[in-house]
Amino acid sequence: MSQPQTTPPDPLTAGAAAYEDAQGDLVQTLAPDGSVTRPGALPDVPTRLHLYRQMRRVRHFDERAWVLYRTGRMGVFPPYGGMEASQVGTAAALTHDDWLFPTYRDTGAALTYGLPIPQTLAYWRTSPHGWAMPQDLKILPFYIPIATQYPHAVGAALAERRRGTANVAMAYIGDGGSSEGDFHEALNFAGALDAPCVFILQNNGWAISVPTRTQTRATNLSRRADGYGIPGVRVDGNDVLATYHVTSEAVRRARNGEGPTLIETVTYRIKPHTLADDPSRYRTDADNEGWDAKDPVTRLRAHLLAEGHLTEEADAALTREIEAEFEAALAVADAFPEPTPAEIVDHVFAEPTPGLRRQRAQLLAEEGA
Repeated sequence: MSQPQTTPPDPLTAGAAAYEDAQGDLVQTLAPDGSVTRPGALPDVPTRLHLYRQMRRVRHFDERAWVLYRTGRMGVFPPYGGMEASQVGTAAALTHDDWLFPTYRDTGAALTYGLPIPQTLAYWRTSPHGWAMPQDLKILPFYIPIATQYPHAVGAALAERRRGTANVAMAYIGDGGSSEGDFHEALNFAGALDAPCVFILQNNGWAISVPTRTQTRATNLSRRADGYGIPGVRVDGNDVLATYHVTSEAVRRARNGEGPTLIETVTYRIKPHTLADDPSRYRTDADNEGWDAKDPVTRLRAHLLAEGHLTEEADAALTREIEAEFEAALAVADAFPEPTPAEIVDHVFAEPTPGLRRQRAQLLAEEGA
């Protein structure tokens, strides 16, 4: 008599033990203790050190953002601590000729891509100095609406192909966003036209207060790619080396005209949805069980120390360097002038409409009154 089939446990919603049982579903290069599980997928040492430095940088930004918010020096911020490998390992596979479409939680990816820290701080302070992205970077402002960035990324990718370039577009989304119509429309659009896109689905277990197990019966979100005829890969999103390896291959495919890829990075949102959120109202300690032990920064640090590529002294020097970099950037951001009411109509259209010009004139007149 045949045995009934059982659904494999979702590592994001069933605790640490289930995560270990489901490891076979994930691409992994480093185990949580930093030991190597796939030697053939290791990047060279300079790349590993670069990824470590970037994770340290973006974690420091996340930690300082919390302090700035609590002291009234920054607006509400969506933290990403614990998800650094997912963001750094993906964005590091791009060049500045490629497009980046981040969501509101992807500050780490934007910083890795090259968004300056002062401008990033200005954005989260609602300053006009953070509204418009640098003209030398192909990065869009942080998307607040859910999933709208996915069709936009397909359009940018197709535009690059029409220009005859090998540039790609990378767009981010969360597990909750993968239930939105724009997500599915974009995958179908990209698959049908072989758009040079890399879709990053960061499965951190929570769509605000809704766990993955509630929003979908699927336990492997990368399989959503199957319905659109494109490759889907599931990677340990707390392993920056595996994430970088998988993403680099997807970028290579896109550059070579082999079409889009969907990458599900399995990670966890340890922190609140935003700094104004209280996650204890909707999740328990059991939900968070085991994830601290899978910390992405600690994992790579353990590997580098064990392999002799990093010393305690060099790590301490890196800490001082990162702290100094942030404090210098904060001083620049603090020196930005306060916005004026008239600036609210800036950067809306390349050429201001007659209506915007009238509004600006009225606001300027009121400021001078």
